[in-house]
Formats: sequence, C-alpha cells, structure tokens
Amino acid sequence: MMPRAALRATRGGLRFAAKAGYTFTGRSFAPAFAPAFARSFSDLRFAPTHEWFKAEGDSATLGISDFAQGQLGEVVYVELPEVGSKVSAKDTLCTLESVKAVGEVYAPVDCEVTAVNEKLQDEPATVNSSPEEEGWLVKVKFTGDVSSLMDRAAYEKHLESEKTEE
Repeated sequence: MMPRAALRATRGGLRFAAKAGYTFTGRSFAPAFAPAFARSFSDLRFAPTHEWFKAEGDSATLGISDFAQGQLGEVVYVELPEVGSKVSAKDTLCTLESVKAVGEVYAPVDCEVTAVNEKLQDEPATVNSSPEEEGWLVKVKFTGDVSSLMDRAAYEKHLESEKTEE
C-alpha cells in the first residue's frame, strides 16, 4: 500500500501531467497527443488536381490523394492506360468511375507508363481503402521539372484554400 504523502504527490503529478498533455497509462505517463516532431514526413508530392507523385530518380509512382478519393466516392471501375503509353503534362492519364461520378487523373509531367496496378482491375475500391499506398495507379518514367508539385504541408494548405473558395 502506498503512503498518503506519496498518494497525494501522485495525484498532483496526475493533475500536472494532464495539464501538460499527458495521460497515465497505469505504469507511466504517455503523451496524450502525437508530438509534431515525431510525425513521419512523406516523400509524396501533390498536384493541384489532387494526384500524388512519388519520384525515385527518373521513375515515379502516381495515384490520387485521400481527399480526391473521398470526393469521388466508391470507385467501381478503373480505366488504366497501356504500358508504353506516352502522356503529356496535364493530359488525362486514366479514368476512375465511381458510384457518384467519373473522374479523370491527369499527368503532372510528361511521362511514359511503365507499369499499371493490375490489382485495380479486380479490386477498384483499393483506390478508396489505400489511396496513397496499395491503390497506386501507374508507374512512369518522367521528364520535366517536378518542383512545382507541393509537399504534404503545402497541399493541405491548398485544400484549405479550396474549402474557403466554395
């Protein structure tokens, strides 16, 4: 059994910890929030038209953002390009059909399709369940400058500015 003085000190410690944003887990104090410095930084870049782009040298993987899949609704069909197709920047790369609408995915830079996500033919809703990972659309070899694409923080600001325009 714990002495009264220690119990009072513990209660005070709990109050102090709660004010500081910590919770008592039964054995120790743990942050009640995820500290900003522990956030993982993504190497994804985003286009204003809601495509994400993950470059690896002169190759990249491309898909749609979580925001875009949410706006589109449940994807029921994905029309992917042929491997070897060459697409110019801002041209339609592929089409996504959902229960709500048909959405076009645009190439952020000039590129040539090197692979398509075959899984989407049988499971198109993977675009919804994992838009920035398993739901990738195509892999490409690209040319051109990608510095105009936004990092995640800039993209989130872009989303906020779009919401205020509505």
